[in-house]
Amino acid sequence: MSTVIIKPVTDLSELTGIKDLQAANLRTLISEEEASSQGFLSATYSLEFLEQMHQTCPSIVAKDGEEVVGYALVTTRENRYEHELLADLFNTIDTLSYNHQPLKDTCYVVVGQLCVAKAYRGQGLVKRLYSQFKTALMDQYDYCITDVAQANQRSLKAHLNTGFEVIDTLHYGGIGWDIVLWDWTKR
Repeated sequence: MSTVIIKPVTDLSELTGIKDLQAANLRTLISEEEASSQGFLSATYSLEFLEQMHQTCPSIVAKDGEEVVGYALVTTRENRYEHELLADLFNTIDTLSYNHQPLKDTCYVVVGQLCVAKAYRGQGLVKRLYSQFKTALMDQYDYCITDVAQANQRSLKAHLNTGFEVIDTLHYGGIGWDIVLWDWTKR
């Protein structure tokens, strides 16, 4: 077995690997038991949208050889209106404050989605993906923000262990979401 490397997306074939991993973990395609124990993804992104996101700012992938086994999608304000779920998240974030400062007046980046392949879970890849995410972006942004479905406790725990904190909630599509923020100004 090769060593898993964490790196920015540099090849469009890696976006296909992201799309394939996403498809394998969508909530609509896995059992209730698997969703509860392993976590799940709620949003699907087209390959065209992934390419657009990549052109704005490359996402981070975990690769074992040529296989994409994890990813953290970088989503910036430039892409906010290209996907309904992301637009709602950005719009909600822009109504919130953190440390008595309106987030709409700050520099923040959003994690559009994070996923680790089933066979690679529990090996610290979430922390490694987020470490690379932070290293690549912390000079441009003060905060990293995303949302986690409240029913996805495995994902929430992984985010909290990385350094995120819950700052608010959002209800969308009949689902409750925790909005989590990682303060990169605390270096």
